[in-house]
Amino acid sequence: MKVTELAKAKINLTLDILNKRTDGFHEVEMIMQTIDLTDQMIFSVRDDMEITIECDVSYVPTDERNLAYKAAKLLQDRYSIQKGVHIILHKKIPVSAGLAGGSSNAAATLRGLNQLWDIGLTLDELVTLGAEIGSDVPFCVYGGGTAIARGRGEIIERILKAPPMIVLLAKPHLSVSTSVIYQNFSFDKVIHKPNTEEMVKAIINQDSKMICDNLANVLETVTLPMHPEVERLKEQMQVFGADGVLMSGSGPTVYGIVLKEKRAASIFNALRGFCSEVYFVRTC
Repeated sequence: MKVTELAKAKINLTLDILNKRTDGFHEVEMIMQTIDLTDQMIFSVRDDMEITIECDVSYVPTDERNLAYKAAKLLQDRYSIQKGVHIILHKKIPVSAGLAGGSSNAAATLRGLNQLWDIGLTLDELVTLGAEIGSDVPFCVYGGGTAIARGRGEIIERILKAPPMIVLLAKPHLSVSTSVIYQNFSFDKVIHKPNTEEMVKAIINQDSKMICDNLANVLETVTLPMHPEVERLKEQMQVFGADGVLMSGSGPTVYGIVLKEKRAASIFNALRGFCSEVYFVRTC
């Protein structure tokens, strides 16, 4: 028996940090949106209890460092599953890019193995399990749409889907450590604080222009000074004419929302001369 799942990437329309918690984590409030950049995952039952991963991108770890492996192991241990799994991962989402690729893989693994191993968990139960793996996993378990994430990211409030929009992604040739970015965050350096209420209003009104006007991410105050090439990429995307530009997550990927298809194609081609990894995607 085989089960196939799609793991979708996400962008942050907003990302705000409210305070530092006593457990050492940061209390966040962010609006997350899936895009149609996806990894494909194929799950096959093994008769032994081994968890094996095969990936078509050589630098992706295939052992316990992989979040998909962690998700499989969590289910196996928690529910005393006497079977294993072989996972084939066709990777399209850039690694360490601020697009929740690893988290989405973990979420797809929870959904896929729930079927393959016939565990019978509800989506809400899978979301709770996902929170044990990583803060972006609960949102990704739902598989698509728009939501407000709070707490460490594990408290999900699903809202009306954002309107269909073209999104251009550009990832500079570097990786960013999320933990390092959060460790270096300072409230004193925040100038443009996200307005979650206004962004929700824009989404409810299906107002793409208003969405572009309210894009905000407080982690830019850390990543941009630390990695000037990210700031240059953001500035270049604005010069090329994107309607709204923001860094996703802790970076380093920068995205631009473009409201007109013809202009999007022009900007996409211009970006390809400026950055090696560029993607033309849409909200989904």
